[in-house]
Amino acid sequence: MKKFSFIFMMLTAVLSMSAQDADSLPRREVLLETSMGNIRLELYNETPQHRDNFLKLVAEGYYDGNLWHRVIGDFMIQTGDSTSRHAEPGASVGHFSPDYTIPAEIVFPKFFHKRGALAAAREGDSVNPERASSSAQFYIVVGKNYSSMVLDRYQERIDKATGGAVKLTEEIRDYYRKIGGTPWLDGQYTVFGEVVEGLDVAVKIDYVRTDDYNRPIDDVKIIRATIVK
Repeated sequence: MKKFSFIFMMLTAVLSMSAQDADSLPRREVLLETSMGNIRLELYNETPQHRDNFLKLVAEGYYDGNLWHRVIGDFMIQTGDSTSRHAEPGASVGHFSPDYTIPAEIVFPKFFHKRGALAAAREGDSVNPERASSSAQFYIVVGKNYSSMVLDRYQERIDKATGGAVKLTEEIRDYYRKIGGTPWLDGQYTVFGEVVEGLDVAVKIDYVRTDDYNRPIDDVKIIRATIVK
């Protein structure tokens, strides 16, 4: 019994140290040089599998030349299909990612879909009940402001999707009212970083003209992605 108690205490201490490390370790940063300007991203240590996978792909040059293939005004901008760099004008893109997924690392309410959030795209719940993330496709939230009444309706929507397990805190609701984001995705997609510079560039991309596939009519691309910190 004493041995079991000692092991349990050691495990508790390790988990506590891991949580402290996530807060104390410096966060890695990635610079996206796009055809409309630069966006600098900070990656969360609390989502280590997403962080490490993203850094690996950046280091390999995976994102260089990728189009922002799905752009929806007042919502988000999405990229990560490496075949899009060769796409013909007007073609439907956004269907490719490397053939693996990343287990969900949803750290809500600490991380939510605020304006500027960096999150992983994924397949829908019907085929992906574990909410595992795409290996490569990600989006940056632009969003907009929401009234308390609209947030109440979104909370009902979140309740249905999560069985009532995810509740918007008053602090988060206040953020959505004053600054904005995409609240209906909270607790269901992994947020693994945020924009620390160049949010205005993400907003500019978000408002370009798009076709019926939500692809910008005039291509917007990531020229180069590099690890800068």
